[in-house]
Amino acid sequence: MNTITKLCAAACLPLSLLLSGCGEGAPQNKAVFMLIDTSGTYTQELDKARAISNYLLANLNSGDSLALARIDSGSFSEKDILAKTTFDMRPSTANEQKRRFKQSVDEFAAGLSKGSPHTDITGGVMQATQYLQETGAGDKFILIFSDMEEDLPHDHIRDFPIRLDDVNVVALNVTKLRSDNLDPRDYLKRLQHWQQRVQDGGGNWRVVNDLEKLDSLLVP
Repeated sequence: MNTITKLCAAACLPLSLLLSGCGEGAPQNKAVFMLIDTSGTYTQELDKARAISNYLLANLNSGDSLALARIDSGSFSEKDILAKTTFDMRPSTANEQKRRFKQSVDEFAAGLSKGSPHTDITGGVMQATQYLQETGAGDKFILIFSDMEEDLPHDHIRDFPIRLDDVNVVALNVTKLRSDNLDPRDYLKRLQHWQQRVQDGGGNWRVVNDLEKLDSLLVP
């Protein structure tokens, strides 16, 4: 080995050792799937959902993913996904993606004239989980805007476990039903039911009703 070859080998050694000593780290990107209840009186809450959407667009970065879907009578369907994107590494392209996403949310809110007759929350959560797993993101979130009262068509089957490994499920602005005023335990039972279901599936559960406290929204 001549002198030049020895010098090159010596120079490359620390880099090779450094590379060999570093395994691939966990992904640092985030993926967020928003589920919006379109049944009954919950349509009156759409402005709050739009506010959260704007917050996410302002705080998600290149490489992060965002999707928006409605919860209706049968939500385990691609047709209910209203917008989805993974933000490009080029800032100008990412900004254009965010502009188009916001436009889709605004058009959806403006065009929603009547509520869905049923509320398939389970189907929406399953659809969201599939999307999140496909992104390969390090942190995965499902944000649900709903009263969390599932109301299924008679032929829909949803009473089975849902796999939610490492998915953070956040129930936002959980509105109270008229019957909750008569017996508040119904409200608590709905939340406890979904908490148990999410945790049994390997997910993490959180309720955020104070939308002024958005700073911790994307913290697992």
